[in-house]
Amino acid sequence: MNERQADGRLRVLLVDDHSLMRLGLASVIRGETDMEVCGEAGTGREAIALFRRLRPDVTLMDLRLSDQSGAETTRSIRGEFPDARILVISTFAADEDVYTAISAGALGYVLKTVESDELVTIIRKVAQGQRHIPPEIGARLADRIPRSELTARERLVLALLVRGRRNRQIAEELGISEGTVKVHVSNIMLKLGVSDRTEAATVAIERGLVHLG
Repeated sequence: MNERQADGRLRVLLVDDHSLMRLGLASVIRGETDMEVCGEAGTGREAIALFRRLRPDVTLMDLRLSDQSGAETTRSIRGEFPDARILVISTFAADEDVYTAISAGALGYVLKTVESDELVTIIRKVAQGQRHIPPEIGARLADRIPRSELTARERLVLALLVRGRRNRQIAEELGISEGTVKVHVSNIMLKLGVSDRTEAATVAIERGLVHLG
């Protein structure tokens, strides 16, 4: 990803096919001293082209676009830029929509009814590479993705995560790159239906996926 602005502001790309929605989001973001809107797109193809040119810190992605879905657009961007940090903001809370978006590589999912102060907090969280999935949605996702789907390598990463290891330490202990560890951690959070490392550790212990001692 590109470095942040010299003044440290987060660069946010808005993707929504309704100009009024983009206007509202832009107003919220421009009200924050540590953020700026670096670009706006109304279609999936425009979003991909703008991402290539602008390399934003965070992309706010609508699920319903005129030419292709937000999930397809997210998958395309993440396929080309694995570190892309995309937050889906949608009118819909259906499990299938959430599952599709997260599976495509989005780091988070929020509804358009979210309060503005909560939204900017979530944007900052996603900018740091953290997941955000509302707890009630995360619980339903966990039911869809059985824990048996955790791979052997993911279980090793999870065990080290529970023991407080950071990504770099996990990479060193397993002899893999830090980037690969980030991918494993992201997949683990998706499969466990959690939003952050602390939740992942708690769920892992509660479900008996990792035993301390």
